[in-house]
Amino acid sequence: MHFVFTSRFFILLAGGFLLLSLAWLSQAMIWIALAYDIALFAAAIFDYATCEKPLKFRVERRCDRRFSMGADNTVKLLVTNLARRPVLFHLKDEYPPEMEVNGRQCQLLVPPLRMREHTYTLFASSRGDFHFGDIAARYDTRLGLVWRQAKFKAGETVKVYPNIQEAKKNELYAHRNRELRLGQRRMRGRGQGREFESLREFVIGDEIRHISWTATARRGKLVTREYQIERSQNIVVMLDAGRLMTARIEKLTKLDHAINAALSIAYVATFGGDNVGLMTFCRKVINYIPPKSGHDQLNQIMEALYNVKPQMIEPSYARAFSFLGANCRRRSLVVILTDLIDREGSAELLAHTSALIPRHLPLIVTIGETDLRALVKEVPRTVSDVYRQSVAEELLQQREEALARITQLGGLALDVPAGRLSFELVNKYLEVKERGLL
Repeated sequence: MHFVFTSRFFILLAGGFLLLSLAWLSQAMIWIALAYDIALFAAAIFDYATCEKPLKFRVERRCDRRFSMGADNTVKLLVTNLARRPVLFHLKDEYPPEMEVNGRQCQLLVPPLRMREHTYTLFASSRGDFHFGDIAARYDTRLGLVWRQAKFKAGETVKVYPNIQEAKKNELYAHRNRELRLGQRRMRGRGQGREFESLREFVIGDEIRHISWTATARRGKLVTREYQIERSQNIVVMLDAGRLMTARIEKLTKLDHAINAALSIAYVATFGGDNVGLMTFCRKVINYIPPKSGHDQLNQIMEALYNVKPQMIEPSYARAFSFLGANCRRRSLVVILTDLIDREGSAELLAHTSALIPRHLPLIVTIGETDLRALVKEVPRTVSDVYRQSVAEELLQQREEALARITQLGGLALDVPAGRLSFELVNKYLEVKERGLL
């Protein structure tokens, strides 16, 4: 149906029933009421027929083609009135049902030959492709007896990406790296880690091993060497999309938290001039982006991550590490974002991670089990509570043993709560750079 009657029409129609109620006074009132109703319906039909066609209006949607997950995304509805009278519009947008909406319906009075807009927001709680439908509109007619209905074609697909704003919160750390001198990484022996930059006067807290004794002898006071952190080093992020990453922490899965952390380190490393690469894997390698520098690389990483979904199967570390070994020859900081439960479940990961040493520097990053730690701290009240605490303590101990094992082999490990994952990972990356471990 292309129209609906307005409240004005129904009020006037009630007048016809009032005339009909007076029929007990005279039969002529029946014919008067009938003539009145016929005239009213004829006026409504005439009002609809003479109303402006939808072609006289332009209704469109404007929004970013890239939405951010976990944030409010702005959508604008624009109405242009090409008619020569003011028109009242009721708009209803067909937004993706998977998103939470705030204010998608609106009423706009648009003057002739003018444009008006309405803004509402959508909250996206997951990544991927989402589809907008058309825009449904009702607009008034000259006599105001009917609302004319129309649909304006506005179907489009938007991509919901990980929230880059979280990565930008770490821009402070990026500024620390932006001061680094341009140039390629000089060949050096493992363990030196930093390039000489300048000499300055020794102050309390400086390392004794950095004192330049020749410069000290010339100047007659202690002089120490200053070093700059090297650039153009390789960072490869390996992202596990297996079964354990499907667990939810608040509104996000562990994979979502890991993706936000991967973007944070990619963002900071890009500002620092390093080469950043990405691998996502489950039973097989899902995608691989070789390490490169520049903002185009960051955009490519975002494009690769926006539609990655966790799968309810165990990951194959053997295939992932074999692929990495064949495609990444240069020494790199390999950040492995995954999860561990017990000694048996982590055995394969530890075996393949240890094989990376000494060619690469592995960093295993896991999301801390806050529920287990909270359970261990509770005071047990029943025998069942004691059993649950015992199991929780054993799982935590096995997890710590697995992470300690990779540290003993010469790698790095990080186990932090989801809320601090990005922050702590960026800190660890900067620590690696400052200590010259790569």
